[in-house]
Amino acid sequence: MAEVDPVARVLVDVPLAHLDRPFDYAVPATMADAARPGVRVKVRFAGKDVHGFVLARTSRTDHTGRLQPLRRVVGEEPVLTPEVAELTAEVAARYAGTRSDVLRLAVPSRHATVEKEPPRDPAPTPAAPSGATWAAYDGGERAVDDLAAGGSPRLVWSVLPGDDPSALLADAAVATAASGRGALVCLPDHRDVARLDAALTQRLGAGSHVVLTADAGPAKRYRAFLAVRRGAVRIVIGTRAAAFAPVRDLGLVAMWDDGDDLFDEPRAPYPHTREVLLVRARSSGSALLLAAHARSVEAEYLLRTDWAREVVAPRDVVRERVAVGVAGADPVVAARDAGAHGRLPSEVITLLRTAVADGPVLVQAPRVGYATRLACERCRTPATCRVCHGPLRQRGPVRPVECAWCATPEPGWQCGECGHRGLRAPVLGDARTAEEIGRALPGTTIRQSSSGERVLAGVPATPAVVVATPGAEPVAEGGYAAVVLLDTWLLLGRADLRATEEAVRRWSNAAALVRPAVEGGRVLAVGDPAHPGLQALVRWDPGGLARREIEDRVAAHLPPASRVATLTGDPADLEQGLAGLVLPPGAEVLGPVPLDPPREPARAPETDQVRYVLRVPRAAGPALSAALQDLQVHRSTRKLPHLRVEVEPAELG
Repeated sequence: MAEVDPVARVLVDVPLAHLDRPFDYAVPATMADAARPGVRVKVRFAGKDVHGFVLARTSRTDHTGRLQPLRRVVGEEPVLTPEVAELTAEVAARYAGTRSDVLRLAVPSRHATVEKEPPRDPAPTPAAPSGATWAAYDGGERAVDDLAAGGSPRLVWSVLPGDDPSALLADAAVATAASGRGALVCLPDHRDVARLDAALTQRLGAGSHVVLTADAGPAKRYRAFLAVRRGAVRIVIGTRAAAFAPVRDLGLVAMWDDGDDLFDEPRAPYPHTREVLLVRARSSGSALLLAAHARSVEAEYLLRTDWAREVVAPRDVVRERVAVGVAGADPVVAARDAGAHGRLPSEVITLLRTAVADGPVLVQAPRVGYATRLACERCRTPATCRVCHGPLRQRGPVRPVECAWCATPEPGWQCGECGHRGLRAPVLGDARTAEEIGRALPGTTIRQSSSGERVLAGVPATPAVVVATPGAEPVAEGGYAAVVLLDTWLLLGRADLRATEEAVRRWSNAAALVRPAVEGGRVLAVGDPAHPGLQALVRWDPGGLARREIEDRVAAHLPPASRVATLTGDPADLEQGLAGLVLPPGAEVLGPVPLDPPREPARAPETDQVRYVLRVPRAAGPALSAALQDLQVHRSTRKLPHLRVEVEPAELG
């Protein structure tokens, strides 16, 4: 055995709750130098060879028997830093999960060839930016200067329409790096990452930062990860995969559009990127920057509790940047449009005709496809399939009517209520929207950008109408002459706690692409002008809407004023689990609620699963997570069926 510190504490890669702790192993003399804290090892566990990480080396053990020796050191690179090791423990505790599951998110798979490459030369320390790009915001220049001087401000920043978020985020990252510290910026998708990547390259040149994304490929991602771990670069940008990056001397964690659902991790224990970064900011004392056009309720709650401060522009600057109107606000025009049975109000057609002469116009259509739902033309009864009773749809102007679930054609459909054979489309997609606009504006170039199909990164400044779904809006050179938001009722009609918040976020992201109002840019939304969400958009007051949402949730005892978790599984297993669950004082157990059946009838559920909702006061959140962790340990020890636990789930509806 090794003469110095012959005991290695190893966290084994076994996703069982009752085994989620370090185990002691003996260090052979041949591995004394290689088995450093942070390296990958292979050990014998329960009769099998499993992977693990060395957390520490020590001179003694509490184990009374003979220690098993390490089987092998898998690469001599210490990939798990002490800070990230502690972070994974905190995230696992916060979300009632296991550290092995969190480590799979934090440390990418090893690539031996990349590990043997010579290390990169350290990037030079950049000069501090002037902060002039932040001058339009109250306290903006002071925030950049504070970062450059080594300060750690905590900021919730509402970005104005017309401003380039990539340029502003790049300034914050460069200012932090100029102070000799590291900066980490997480963005929703690869298009946002590409824009920030270009902005940083323009300022600092190639090699001054790295990009960490899950879809970069094993070699490229591991190469970037090693450059960060070895301290060769100080600035890291990426999607949610970058949240655990081992940035040395971390001075800033930042996010763009923290309300985007792409930050919801789909793998256990389902941590949200914002919460991971908040844990890092608290533990490391680094600066925090949550930037967006809209504002999430969680970001507003940081302001409400005085944990962060607000960075916003004065109201006169906001009025110069954006002007939002609502089609349907004029009762005379609304009555005329209703009489004409037109889907596109006359105000929209008029705006499209005038604005397209000055440049590109963006039309946001909330659904992908053609006619995504059909109903009886006479009595408005939803049209369903005669085979599986799924909803009928039409995927193109010359495509037959078919079932959205089983794809059975329905050429001779007849309404079961009134016997009528005519169909209407109450819900239209972007393809049908583009077709209608093409008929209304003959000779105009129509472009489409749809999520899940073909997404355009950008469009030229030439006249055209761009029909895009939420999240797929391309950036226009010089900004759009106008932005039209169609069918706002569809986003507001979602049966979800965040329906209004999410709708305003998507509208704001599209509206922010318009030219400044003083240059003729205009935004027009089609919907109910009395709705609080549209009122907030017209005023461009994301903070006011977030404060209203918080007040409503405080009254209803909903997050973020309380902590919520869900338990999902077989009814008998859940009853058994709840019987032994020790909840903190003030806890409420809501349910059970049967889960919705799968949409595809060919995929029958294995069992009739149900879900319980557990709700506690916000201060009791850690106790709730600990109780759920104890429940998982108890069930894992006794080899009972697994229960799905989600702390702060993305959706409750």
